[in-house]
Amino acid sequence: MTNAKRRAELQAQRAEALAARLEELLVVEGDERVLDVGAGTGAFAFAIAPRVREVVAVEIDEELAGRAKADAPPNVEVVVGDGEHLPFESFSFDIAATLRTLHHTRRPELLVAELARVTKPGGTILVVDQLAPADPLASFELTRFEHARDPSTTRILADADLRGLFDSNGLVLRREQVVTEPRDIDAYLDLAGCEGLERERARRLAPTGYEAVVGWFVLAR
Repeated sequence: MTNAKRRAELQAQRAEALAARLEELLVVEGDERVLDVGAGTGAFAFAIAPRVREVVAVEIDEELAGRAKADAPPNVEVVVGDGEHLPFESFSFDIAATLRTLHHTRRPELLVAELARVTKPGGTILVVDQLAPADPLASFELTRFEHARDPSTTRILADADLRGLFDSNGLVLRREQVVTEPRDIDAYLDLAGCEGLERERARRLAPTGYEAVVGWFVLAR
């Protein structure tokens, strides 16, 4: 099974829960132009699309972007592009979001700065990502495991790291949710296509009783 197909299947399983969380977090009027950076196979873009005018979904991986484009509703445009260097004019979007992407980019500070740049003054930015523990050693061990599972992982940021990025871009935190997600290790390794010796190594590095802590941050531009 391809990575895109695995991601799309998980997306379908989580679609209803994601839509409900977005309904709770994001207040929209229906005429918004929305940006989804690191769109993957389209989870956020598809969930928000029925509530807004237009969504532009940016994904750097061509396989994932192709799957998103094939499944996209009429008001979702899928673009292959780099979140650290967005091909859009400043102040182009009412809402900009990145979900579970920052720990896959080498320069998260550039991605957050780009989100701020393309969002209109008074607009909304949604950042969602796994959070590292405050303890440096535990944080290092978590990133080591996640990188062994999926080599595209760069670094899991702590809550304080994210808040520093928000502050440096003049973003104001309006609401937040921190949730714990249980992780079945075998299913989690399957999702990344982690097999063979890499799977054995990742399993050895997995934290005991692993649960992911995920932060949802709604920010004002």
